[in-house]
Amino acid sequence: MSFAYTALGLAVIALNLVATLVGALAWRRNRPSVSFWYLLRAAQIATGIFVLLACVVYAAGHRASDELHYLYVFLPVAVSFMAELMRGASASQELGERLSPTEPKTNQELGELFAELEPDRQETIGLAIIRRETAVMTIACFVIAFLFWRALETTAGMF
Repeated sequence: MSFAYTALGLAVIALNLVATLVGALAWRRNRPSVSFWYLLRAAQIATGIFVLLACVVYAAGHRASDELHYLYVFLPVAVSFMAELMRGASASQELGERLSPTEPKTNQELGELFAELEPDRQETIGLAIIRRETAVMTIACFVIAFLFWRALETTAGMF
C-alpha cells in the first residue's frame, strides 16, 4: 500500500509540475495552449483520486505520525476550488478593465458590451482573458505540487 500511495503522490506532483511548465510557457509566449487545459484537468483528477486514496488509507487504520500530513493532502482540493473561482472572476475583471474602466458594470452589462464589439476586438479580449486564466491556474498547479511534495514528506509512520 505504501508503494501505491507514494507512486500516486509522485504522479500527482509530476502532472502538476508539467502543467505548471506548459502553462508558464503559454503565458510567457502569450499564446493559448489546449494541452495546458488537458494537463490541468488530468492533474485535478489525479489529485481527487489521491485524496480518495488517502481517505481509504486513513479508514483502514494507517495514520501518519505528523498530523500536518492530512492538511497537505486536503489543502490542494481547496486550492483548486479557489483557483477555479479566481479564474471565473478574472474574466469579469478583464472585461471590466477593458470595456468599462471608470464605471462598474454587472456581468450582464459587460456581456452586452462585449457582444457589440467587432470580432477582432472580441478576439483580442478573449485572448487576454485566456492568458489571465492560464496564469491563475498555473500558479495553482505549482502550489498543489508543493503541497503534495510536503504531504509525501510527512507520511512517516503510516505504513
